Order: sequence, then C-alpha cells, then structure tokens
Amino acid sequence: MWGGRVRSLFRVWGLVPAELPGRRPLSEHAASQAGSRGLRCWSCGGPGYSGRGDGLFCPQCRALQPPDPTRDYFSLMDCNRSFRIDTTKLQHRYQQLQRLIHPDFFSQRSQTEKDFSEKHSTLVNDAYKTLLAPLSRGLYLLNRKNLLTM
Repeated sequence: MWGGRVRSLFRVWGLVPAELPGRRPLSEHAASQAGSRGLRCWSCGGPGYSGRGDGLFCPQCRALQPPDPTRDYFSLMDCNRSFRIDTTKLQHRYQQLQRLIHPDFFSQRSQTEKDFSEKHSTLVNDAYKTLLAPLSRGLYLLNRKNLLTM
C-alpha cells in the first residue's frame, strides 16, 4: 500500500532507496538541496529542471516539479529586483503562472503533483500580493538584503 507513495516521496526529497537498480542514495547534503537546480525529476528520474524555462516542469515527462525554496519573489515573477516594478507585467506573469500551475488543472494527476501544484500556487499568490503593494514590496526588499529585522 505505501510502497509507491514512499518511493515517490524519496524521489521528491532527493533520496532514492539503494535497492532500486542503477540508483544510489544521495548524500545528506545533496538531499538538503531538494528544490535546487540540477536535480533529477521525481517522476521519471531523468535530468530534471536544470534551469531551462521556468523550472516548473520536467523537460522529459512534463511532471510538475517541487517548488524551489531558494527562489525569491522577484525571479519567480520575472521582475527586476528594485522598488520600481512594472505592475502590468507583474499581473501578466501572475496570470501566466496560474494558468500553468493552478490546482484545478491537476485534478487528474498524481497526488504528488496535486501537492506540488498547491505549493506552487500558494507561492505565486504570496509573491504577487507582496510585490503588488508598494509597502510590502519595500519591506520584502529590505528583508532580502538583511536590512530589516523583525
């Protein structure tokens, strides 16, 4: 019952059990880098999201990949890292991303992809709300540069 789920979770976390032929478990350091570029796809095991495109989908199997926890809101929303941003461009990018990753589009997919979709959608919503309002955008910029302590 749990075999498939556990295996897919190991793949998501970057830990592949040693009993799988041709695979070896990653080190703890490599496993802690889950979500960073250059990892293998959790679904097909192929070279995953190595920086091509948005890094949201595997280039081989088109499975939605886990969100990158190190990615900041400006790079996610394709904006310059400054206080002045083009809010029209921000709105278009928000709509573009939601058309790709909204949970409604993943209702017929695996539970893992549904979970990733929810996480991506939440991240995009947070990024959009933060960057759209000037005060929260300024606070976010200061926080990213370690100039704000809360």
